[in-house]
Amino acid sequence: MSAPLRIGIVGAGSISIRGILPHLAQPDVFDRVVMSAVMDPVPGRAQAAADKFSIPHAFEDYHALLNSDQVDAITLASPIGLHFEQGLAAIQAGKHVHFNKTITTTAEEADTLIQEADARGVKLVASPGQMLRSENQYIRKLLKEGALGRLAWATVGAAFGHYHEQESVRKGSDILSNVDPSWYFRKPGGGPLYDMTVYGLHSLTGVLGPAKRVTAMSGVAIHEREFQGRMVPCDMDDNTVMLLDFGNVLFAFVYGTIAGSVADFHFPSYFGEKGTIAGTRMNGQPLEYPGHEIAKKLGGNALLPHVKGDHMTMDEAHVFEDIMQLVDLVLDGAPTPANAEHARHVVDIFDSAYRSAETGRTVDLRTTFEPMF
Repeated sequence: MSAPLRIGIVGAGSISIRGILPHLAQPDVFDRVVMSAVMDPVPGRAQAAADKFSIPHAFEDYHALLNSDQVDAITLASPIGLHFEQGLAAIQAGKHVHFNKTITTTAEEADTLIQEADARGVKLVASPGQMLRSENQYIRKLLKEGALGRLAWATVGAAFGHYHEQESVRKGSDILSNVDPSWYFRKPGGGPLYDMTVYGLHSLTGVLGPAKRVTAMSGVAIHEREFQGRMVPCDMDDNTVMLLDFGNVLFAFVYGTIAGSVADFHFPSYFGEKGTIAGTRMNGQPLEYPGHEIAKKLGGNALLPHVKGDHMTMDEAHVFEDIMQLVDLVLDGAPTPANAEHARHVVDIFDSAYRSAETGRTVDLRTTFEPMF
């Protein structure tokens, strides 16, 4: 396929308005990718986004977008619970797909997407591409070389808090700034695991490799949340803790909770007989990974391959990077660590953790992936 890749944005909610659309509207990407369409089922929202970001086509019906001959690929910025159905329809329509985290809610769904894409020659990229980060690649190298000696355990996780209710696109009066966050708290696809812990677990498994089994406890702690004066019922688990077994007596504590943290969001902590790597520090000293001085000054996103110029200071630069990974894969055949197989393994962990919590039993993971670094 020749450049530029024509991409359709599915969903004009928070991640699109704050991140995807502003990044892809920058002229420096036009030789590689152009936004040809945007779709959102909320009446008027897609057209408002199209007008603001100069996108030629706006749709309220998803299948109308898929039927358009102006779209080569899509990025799914819709609620996670819709990703399987929408992803499958896109693959069957011959569209390449970028999945914003998380790819699906079950490993079986991810199996189907991967199989269908392989059969049809469709390319898939799945966020979050945590192993594109120099610090994670460097930590994996250090651990393989024995910098911490015999590894004992690791930890990573995230807490929901009230982040989503307080995002900038929630409190306005126009259609692009009053986006309802209710889906984050509902089944299927809500909860902090799929939405937030997914970052750290991609880092953890990218560095250590695939896990083998999981034990978990989980439940709903907050049954209602307030948004714009109304109460939103919450039925998706929002307080989950799990133990992962990586084999060879190496374990990890992973969590997605309503509050609290023992690790730095998407940076795991690793503990071994010779010390600790916590975030980007080893035994209390900063890691001198490639580009660490730039990251200290401009933030870690500044080291991502496509995050240059104005993109460095824009929101959600890591999402833009993952979309550009799809662009490179389709146009150049460039392999990426942000692949569907890694994403499927992370989903397998989450899905298995919920089953473990329901049954009180340890669940063996059935998926794996091959780390790139």
